[in-house]
Amino acid sequence: MNIIIIGSGNVAAVLGRKFVAAGHHIVQILSRNASAASELAYEWNTESANYSSLINKDADVYIIAVADDALENVANDLRLPGKVVAHTAGAVKMDVLKEITDNYGVFYPLQSLRKEQEQIPEIPIYIEAANEQTKNVLNKLARSVYKEASFSADFDKRTKLHIGAVLVNNFSNHIFSLAEAYCKKEGIEFTELLPLIDNTFYRLHDAAPSNLQTGPAVRGDMQTINKHRALLEKHPQLLKLYEFLTESILGRPLNQLD
Repeated sequence: MNIIIIGSGNVAAVLGRKFVAAGHHIVQILSRNASAASELAYEWNTESANYSSLINKDADVYIIAVADDALENVANDLRLPGKVVAHTAGAVKMDVLKEITDNYGVFYPLQSLRKEQEQIPEIPIYIEAANEQTKNVLNKLARSVYKEASFSADFDKRTKLHIGAVLVNNFSNHIFSLAEAYCKKEGIEFTELLPLIDNTFYRLHDAAPSNLQTGPAVRGDMQTINKHRALLEKHPQLLKLYEFLTESILGRPLNQLD
């Protein structure tokens, strides 16, 4: 397919690479960030543009990969009658595109994507479309980059998936960041925890998280918990998080157990 990508951030870059690897042609990169657009255009041997008035109108599919809060402004500047246009947001309704074309939809990659990644992960794609024609085109494009299947997801399901993704990816990574900062302050190498992290996530392929919980909180080991709390007094942000999560695992406030 001939594809135009609107946006030049992480999602735009990684999806573009997947499209190119699958044999599609990126006709144009459209982005207000001229430098980032030029870099991607150079990588894919194509052209870039910085204004919606310069958009090429001869492509098969237009993928809008911009920040959620920029989608409406981007959509207001585009008119592509008859073309297939889709955005990549998990928590934005597809109707934001309805003034652009009758053939609008969503092409949502449920994955954490960074443009500097050397190894591109598998990217499950969730599709929603305004009509059957658009659905068929987006499904075909999705299956070219994710061989397993493409999945249907309306706004309600996408939003719930998006919340789940924030919990398991963004929040867990924030805890890793806090742990990294703690290790630096305490003279510990964060890398020493990587085998534990790897094993924690690996086990999720074979068992429910609720069956895998370990640690002092699940054992009700208040002696160890209180030792940890004392040591964390000089790390107040981490102590607050430690106590919140400990109470969540215990299912009751710590002051009921002290």
